[in-house]
Parts: sequence; structure tokens; C-alpha cells
Amino acid sequence: MTGVVYKSTGSWYTVKTHNGKVYECRIKGKFRLEDIKSTNPIAVGDYVDFELENKKETGIINRIQERKNYIIRKSVKLSKQTHIIASNIDQVFLIITIDNPPTFTSFIDRFLVTAEAYSIKTILLFNKIDTYDENAMMEVKYLGSLYRKIGYECIEISAKTGKNIDKVKDLMVAKVSMFSGHSGVGKSTLINALEPGLDLKTKEISEQHQQGQHTTTFAEMFDLSFDAKIIDTPGIKGFGVVDMDEEEVGDFFPEFFKLKQHCKFNNCLHIHEPKCAIKNALDTDEISFSRYRSYRQILEGDEESYRTDNFEIE
Repeated sequence: MTGVVYKSTGSWYTVKTHNGKVYECRIKGKFRLEDIKSTNPIAVGDYVDFELENKKETGIINRIQERKNYIIRKSVKLSKQTHIIASNIDQVFLIITIDNPPTFTSFIDRFLVTAEAYSIKTILLFNKIDTYDENAMMEVKYLGSLYRKIGYECIEISAKTGKNIDKVKDLMVAKVSMFSGHSGVGKSTLINALEPGLDLKTKEISEQHQQGQHTTTFAEMFDLSFDAKIIDTPGIKGFGVVDMDEEEVGDFFPEFFKLKQHCKFNNCLHIHEPKCAIKNALDTDEISFSRYRSYRQILEGDEESYRTDNFEIE
């Protein structure tokens, strides 16, 4: 039998077949994938082959079908390993808030670089615009302009008031969409606005830390009434970029990739090299300082830089 993994709790996997039948499945023995050092060999979105156990309603997964793509982050506890967040995704919506909690550009850029590396389209949703003062709205407009110029679609939304929710719905039809972002940015509220019947749990922001409390423990896929599927993910605090050579990093910044052919050296890292097209574009504001700063932080392996936008360039 074949089905799609809708939920994973670490040891059991909820698998739905094409006719809508749901089975709880597990892995027998060790199950490892080549080339991926992952804490979870099977992820939500995976197509798997399984067989039923002694005519029970439970099954044993014996094969993962080839993935179209997947998106990963570094394991929180095991820094050398990765955690596959989800697979076979058509697009990902990254939910951003200016404050309560703040989403820094360094975090946004790390996420975008990882999505680019795995060929996953990303749409930026600026949430909670009903709560912002004039300064915060100016920040939203600035960031929207910055990322649209690069080629990313940006939408201002309010999950609470319903502003532009229909736009998000239209983009989701006939697709598998992943929703991600920091804890507290309003993922569950947004998903409930898209499909009120789901009634996902939401929690208020922790005032002490200005960060959301985790309401989603495991990634989970849901079928929606308007011919769409969503994958809701746990709130992500940090986002370590993995499996990338120094020379590759710039290729996943679209505006860098467009200009790199004009650099004097083919292997230019855009730091100290002479006649660098990226540094020239930085001087003329064709490339934004925040994007270049994120590039340098990724290159230098600074895994904590998502917590702050402080950075100096020599």
C-alpha cells in the first residue's frame, strides 16, 4: 500500500492513502536514508510504501518514495545533524512580524537561502498589520519593497481581521503549502482564518520573552475545503543553514547570482576580492546592506545571528 505521511510523532506516522483511509504506521528496525544525516528519516509530506500488520489497522513502512524536494534545519540538540521539516512542498509561506515577536532580516534571509537551495518557492506574509503603529508600518513597507525587488512575493495580512486572507487562499489552491515562522507570529490564527473548522490551538505571546509559546509540537498536514493542503510546522527559533560550500552560498541570493558573472574572479566570495560586482552593487545600494550582512553571517557560520541585526563590515 502507498500513502502520504500527514503527521509524525517521532515513532508513529499517520499515513493517508489515495482513497482517504488513514493508518498509523511505524518503522521496523533501523531506517536510514543515504546522504542525509537526519534525526527523522521520515517527514510529513513523504510518499511511503507500507504493509499492514496481521490484518490490523496499523502498518509497517518499508520504503520512502523519491522526494521532489524537502526543507531542513539543523537539529536543535545535535548540531551536526539535520531535521527534515517537511517534504514534497509546492510553496512555503514565511510569516513575519515586526514586533511581538520581532522577526529579524537575518532569520528571513537564512530561511530564504535554505528554500532556494531546495528549489522551494517562498512567499512572505507580513502578519498583524492591524496592530502596528506608523513606524512599524513603515518597516513593513520597507521590507516588502526590499524583498519584492529581489523577486519574492510579499503580502500584508491580518489573520485576526481577515485582511488579504483571500489572496493567500487563491495562491494555495491545488498546492501543498507549508507555513513557517517564529513562535507567536500567528501561524495557528492564520490557518484558522483560512479554514475555521480546523480550530487549531493558539497561545498568547509570552510577555517576559516577547516570543510565542510553542503551540505546534510536530509538523502536521491538513486537507482544506478549497482544494488545498497545508503543513503546519513548529515555531522555529533559529535556522541554521546546512550542507553548503562557501562558494555556493551567494548562488542562493538571487540578486547576487544575477551579478556574480561580472566579478573579476570566478570563485569570488565578495569579501576582500578586487573588482567584485557584489561589493560595487552594495556601494550603489543596488544590493541592500541587510542582505549582504546576512550573507556574511552565513559564510562565517554565525548560528546565533538570527537573534540580532547587529553586524559590522570592515
